[in-house]
Amino acid sequence: MQAAVIFDMDGLLVDSEPLWKEAADVLLGKYGIKLSLEEYEKTTGLRTREFLDWWFRTYNLPLENIPSAEKEIVELVIEKVHEKGKAMPGVEYILRFFKERNFRIGLASSSPMYMIENVIRFLGIENAFDAITSAGDLAYGKPHPEVYLNCANALGVVPTQCLCFEDSFNGMIAAKAAKMKCVVVPAQHQQQMARWAAADLKIAALSNFNQLLLNTI
Repeated sequence: MQAAVIFDMDGLLVDSEPLWKEAADVLLGKYGIKLSLEEYEKTTGLRTREFLDWWFRTYNLPLENIPSAEKEIVELVIEKVHEKGKAMPGVEYILRFFKERNFRIGLASSSPMYMIENVIRFLGIENAFDAITSAGDLAYGKPHPEVYLNCANALGVVPTQCLCFEDSFNGMIAAKAAKMKCVVVPAQHQQQMARWAAADLKIAALSNFNQLLLNTI
């Protein structure tokens, strides 16, 4: 029986994945590179420095520029969130759903903590969480399970008592590696991909989740 629920942030609670893509286009565009959507989605869910390391190595760009590029891209995304960011459909509903059922509520994100705090404050949901963990300063980010294990520990529950919500493949693998149940909410154009079969449940929107589905997990 689950006692806690843990949410990813980017692409799940806030519609920020297009904004990360825009920021990546600006940053990599300085080197004459523009990733296709298919290329970009290979690295969705990774931490910013891992995303940059992947593409800097792929295109033989100077690795010593990664630290400054990481800072630039994160600050640009925060700016874009404030300009045109919005909550994903069903965010208020899903947080209320679990609050009413006395679940402990956590957030486990690949983004740095200062960005997490900035975004949830922008969305007005900063008081919804009992624990927030970031993979920003960990040795490994998603798909490694550490950020989820840390969140379970902060919530005071064992991993097998946790239900996770994710939108990325790397996030889903992290949750499953942590021995947690995982509900995936993929982007619309990814809904039919076979890779989501590893999840315990796939839904089209957070607002589609209900007590009946909770009972089946």
